[in-house]
Amino acid sequence: MLGMWGYLSLLPVFLALWAVASIWTVFAIAVANRTVNLTEGIPYISLCGSYPPQSCIFSQLLNMGAALAAWICILRYHQFRDWGVAKWLNQLILWSGLLCALGTSVVGNFQQKNQQATHLTGAFFALFVGHLYFWLQLLLSWRMKSLPQPGAPWIGPLRLVLCSLCTFLMVTMVILHTNLLRSASAVCEWAVAMLLFVLFGLLAVDFSGVSGCTLCLQPRPSLSQPPALPASLQTQMF
Repeated sequence: MLGMWGYLSLLPVFLALWAVASIWTVFAIAVANRTVNLTEGIPYISLCGSYPPQSCIFSQLLNMGAALAAWICILRYHQFRDWGVAKWLNQLILWSGLLCALGTSVVGNFQQKNQQATHLTGAFFALFVGHLYFWLQLLLSWRMKSLPQPGAPWIGPLRLVLCSLCTFLMVTMVILHTNLLRSASAVCEWAVAMLLFVLFGLLAVDFSGVSGCTLCLQPRPSLSQPPALPASLQTQMF
């Protein structure tokens, strides 16, 4: 299986499993040490990671996940470039993915109870801009019919369903939060996070045909030619 898919296809799968394990581990610790009370309702993900010791674990796990997500987005950018995707659209997709990764790191490092404004900004990037990252890729596949579509024919419709469900849940989450139905809103947040993890994991299908990647350094034109010898030295040599 590894030889057929290539090792890069394991990165999105590992990210999805890492992210799921991370937030549920923090949830379990928060419940165990009673920093959250389930009898009062389902807590937000951020609330579970707001208090020590799980706040430290939360930060470390999300930072590592954000770094891996950023690397996956960069690989996806180069894949789109090799497929002939327009530069402006490819860069828009890339930056939405990088902002999602940055927001994830901000959420982990700036706890809600300490820096709420910064934390909410990070949450917006992680959830809403991260959700946009996958919608842009769906738009790209719709605009470019000649774009390679790795995997089974049902992968595309599955992504459409997941993105649509994610949109519905995020709108519902905001409405419920505005109406002070925090527990129901938190359920939507957990569901949105799970959907985004699944969408990242599905990128393994797109990387299935990639055997590896190579870093190439291109010298500047001024550095590509050897430096010219001074005129006086040339006279002495000849």
